[in-house]
Amino acid sequence: MNFRRLSLLWKIWLSTSVALTALFAVTGWVVQRHVLETSARNLEEEVQAGFQAYASLWRARAEMLRSVASIISSLPNVRAAFGTHDQATMRDAAQEVWARVSEDLRETAFFVVTDPEGNTIASLGEGASAAPRSWPVVPDARSRFPEQVSGFFLEDNELVQLVLTPVYVDSGRGPALISVLVTGYAVNHPVAQRLKAATGGSEFVFLSQGRVFASTLNDRASQELAKAVAARAPGSRVSDGVYEYMPLRRDLIDVHGKPIGALYILRSFEGAGQRVAALRRDVILIWLLAVVAGLALTHLFARKIVEPVKKLDEAAAEVARENYSHRIGVESEDELGRLAATFNKMCQSLESARQELIRRERISTIGRLAGSIVHDLRNPLAAIYGGAEMLVDTELSPPHVKRVAGSVYKASRRIQELLQDLVNVTRGKSGRAEMCVLREVIADAADQVRAVAERQAVSVAINLPGELELPLERGRMERVFLNLFSNALEAMPGGGTITVSASRNGEVALVEVRDTGPGISPQIRDQLFQPFVTFGKKNGLGLGLALSRQTVLDQGGDLWVESEPGRGARFLIRLPLVRETTNEEVEVTDSERKPG
Repeated sequence: MNFRRLSLLWKIWLSTSVALTALFAVTGWVVQRHVLETSARNLEEEVQAGFQAYASLWRARAEMLRSVASIISSLPNVRAAFGTHDQATMRDAAQEVWARVSEDLRETAFFVVTDPEGNTIASLGEGASAAPRSWPVVPDARSRFPEQVSGFFLEDNELVQLVLTPVYVDSGRGPALISVLVTGYAVNHPVAQRLKAATGGSEFVFLSQGRVFASTLNDRASQELAKAVAARAPGSRVSDGVYEYMPLRRDLIDVHGKPIGALYILRSFEGAGQRVAALRRDVILIWLLAVVAGLALTHLFARKIVEPVKKLDEAAAEVARENYSHRIGVESEDELGRLAATFNKMCQSLESARQELIRRERISTIGRLAGSIVHDLRNPLAAIYGGAEMLVDTELSPPHVKRVAGSVYKASRRIQELLQDLVNVTRGKSGRAEMCVLREVIADAADQVRAVAERQAVSVAINLPGELELPLERGRMERVFLNLFSNALEAMPGGGTITVSASRNGEVALVEVRDTGPGISPQIRDQLFQPFVTFGKKNGLGLGLALSRQTVLDQGGDLWVESEPGRGARFLIRLPLVRETTNEEVEVTDSERKPG
């Protein structure tokens, strides 16, 4: 598609649609980027808030475990029962106390009584049946007794959060460690789900040694996230293969203060992605509506501009066809209205100037034509007048009368030729062609100027084959060559040579008339075949060459000139060897032929 050839309306439409598309593309990109950045910040804040909620909840649970364990360990009946070292008594006492703990705590936590070596004496609460028979974490933490010790513990493929509370009795030699209360929670999927519900919907994944112990996501997503977080760069997002998440990592610390795993709190970008997709759909919809509305408004307003411009274009085309009377309507008072009014004034001025020019040209043409006619008719009329006066007033001898009559005849013949040239200017029709020997036609024309040529020492050489025949209007073509010979003689008053040659080229004959005169001035060469154009001639209407070229054109050929100053003139005539007769050709009357 060539943009330069499109109409103005299409150019405005395309420009408007491209501008609107670019504007909405940039706006949509900026808004989408802003939404993504805002969503990322919001998610990061939500993750931080989730972690704060998790930390508060986890501390509260740990404090509750510490409080319960402290209370239990300080009860006199419990200490007395534990002091018997009888496992049945210790178990019964622990059971009695544990029954008094809140139901919520009993459902989510476990309570284990061990000896100082970590061997289980009594196991109560959630997960009691699966509690290990030995707790190696107890002897490991004895160095920190009598304070309570808390932390995460990994045992038998299970991750738990523990609070270790030592129970001491007075042995007479000082406090003696008789047992350890182990309270805690198993970190499993239900715990993770309760954390999610309590922290506003954040996702939780507990990892240790590359293994997922608890997660709020399905197994596939949890495993993919475990791989992703292991390979991610700090501050980057992670993906489970379907959704992206904003992660926050916190280490899981054991009773010795060392990390044994990690907790990842995550917020999904799914909601942000949905918002961005909705925003993108809204932007596209608004863009479509804006483009349609923009094109409709552009079409509405552009027509007010394009239509006047179109009318101006049509009016300019009419002026180019010289229809200066064409006018366009002025429908507004804006710039286009003023332009239309100015255009109408210009057309009016051009029309007036053209009419004035035509009027002056007509007057000038009539004056030149009248002057030329008067000048050319004066001499032959004077000859006729003088001869008639001699015949009327003087007794002349028969030979003298014959000479006078011959002069009168030649003068009247000259007048008839001039009048016939004037008639041929507006004749517009061709006579009937006949087969003519081209050499004979040219020779007859040369015979008419031979006397003048001999007086001026000009030789006429005709180099044509005698068998070259053409369909010609003999009389008119003879006047063509006569005109060319006469012009050449006027250009060579001091002598020279006129050479006529011809050649056959396919279905046409090319005739060349060359002289050795001064040539034709470049100033008039382009106007040489226009009527009333003369140069360096003493008489004549300036119609000879114009009528000669029209005659050749009527024969189906053409006449042109090739000349250089100082090297003579070279006229070329192309004539067809075969001519088709048309309905416009008419018979030439005897009065139109050259007398004699």
